[in-house]
Amino acid sequence: MADFLRTVDRRKILHVDLDAFYAQIEMRDHPQLRHKALIISRDPAQSGGRGVVATANYLARRLGVHSAMSAAEAKRLAPDAIFWPADFTKYKAVSQQIHDIFYQFTPKVEPVAFDEAYLDISHYATSGATIAAQIRHEILKTTHLTSSVGVSHNKLLAKLGSNYNKPNGVTVINHSNMLEFIDALPIDKFRGVGQKTKEKLIQLDIHDGRQLRQLSQEMLRAQFGKFGEHLYLQARGMNFSEVKWQRQRQSVGKETTFDRFLHTEAQVQNAFGQLADKMIISLRQQKVVGRTLNIKIRDADFNTLTRSLTHHEPWVLDQQVLVREALNIFDKNLSMPFSIRLLGISMSNLRSSTFEEVSLF
Repeated sequence: MADFLRTVDRRKILHVDLDAFYAQIEMRDHPQLRHKALIISRDPAQSGGRGVVATANYLARRLGVHSAMSAAEAKRLAPDAIFWPADFTKYKAVSQQIHDIFYQFTPKVEPVAFDEAYLDISHYATSGATIAAQIRHEILKTTHLTSSVGVSHNKLLAKLGSNYNKPNGVTVINHSNMLEFIDALPIDKFRGVGQKTKEKLIQLDIHDGRQLRQLSQEMLRAQFGKFGEHLYLQARGMNFSEVKWQRQRQSVGKETTFDRFLHTEAQVQNAFGQLADKMIISLRQQKVVGRTLNIKIRDADFNTLTRSLTHHEPWVLDQQVLVREALNIFDKNLSMPFSIRLLGISMSNLRSSTFEEVSLF
């Protein structure tokens, strides 16, 4: 079964990962930082020991500093490093440039974070390595930043590949070299293997992919439960998940026609509140946000009014904010008495919310 699946999986998947993204942007913009250990975090000496590391450049990483580490621990490991405050507004803008480049090559893009994404380029006759080189060139030309790319026939191997040859490298993992690559992979490089799982695997005398593949599916399931199934598949380079993409709709919204017409502002406010709640749920489910808020009003005589309000940045998905703006539009365009047959609220000028709702430790 496994051999059959390997034979028919002819997809071309890229995982593109910017190298030490936040730190690289700051080194680009501040040349004096380029040859120093750089940590993107508040300096614990100035924050009372508080703060966490957002990222660090490769000089700092060689000293043991890594993302999500406390700033105080990073200071202990790299006492001479430069601590630099994060500028997420700038990082988000650069991220948008990079993701725009991805969409120049394929609509099948699954954003993962500011600095990484999966791309399905199966429709290209050109090799994945060639497309990877073209994407890296465009990113460098546009942003002056380097990136690393994994090229393979599934998302698992593409992700492992992008991490293998950092910084500024390309790793191609195909059916012919897949098991060789996995065999040499240290056990803590497999997806989902944290410190506790690593320790348990070492107790079983499992240190690399080759040894992991010697364990049966039943034993892995017994030792690790459902995660054991993932380890079993990873040791064989198998992953069936698709690049999660969808063509973005022009707008997302809700409207409703009332059996009994609305005659008071309280009724209108309540209706807008319900519509905004439903729209927010839809936007979050589709992982998009929008820059333009659209309001639709139809009265008892079927006169229809539409108004829009566009922001430079996407609207915050807050029901009270959206209802307040909807009521402002309503009040500017209708006066008492009124009879409202239909109300609608929608968001357009959409883009992925990956860039907007980032959890920063």
